Amino acid sequence: MKRALAVLLLLAGLAAAPAQANDTPSALGAQDRAAIADVIEQQLRAFRADDGPAAFALASPGIQMQFGDALTFIDMVRRGYRPVYRPRSYSFGALVDSNGRTVQRLELVGPDGQRALALYYMEQQPDGSWRVSGCMLTESADVGA
Repeated sequence: MKRALAVLLLLAGLAAAPAQANDTPSALGAQDRAAIADVIEQQLRAFRADDGPAAFALASPGIQMQFGDALTFIDMVRRGYRPVYRPRSYSFGALVDSNGRTVQRLELVGPDGQRALALYYMEQQPDGSWRVSGCMLTESADVGA
């Protein structure tokens, strides 16, 4: 329990603020944008199916090292990221560069009907594929901002 809380705090710290003055539109091309969206959608489908190994496989090596196994990972998501774990709906927002990191904004309606903004921090792997390297949720009355 303490480990999961520590990791959540670490991920929140890595994520930084939801919208920063130095965020700029990403210069990534259509192929990378589509690959990023596909990874996020695959992970959301895995969460919906309670498929921890599939969701965990889409996390970056650093996240995998922090959590150690798929069960610990999906349990943390289930408890701390309900809008991501069971969204009623979602839509992709802007893809931005924030402090040297690629961030995909995802507008969500959680299982309780509350709107949220998920900031997916993405990491390109040496083989060119993309993985999720962190996620930060923020409540927002205007998630499109």
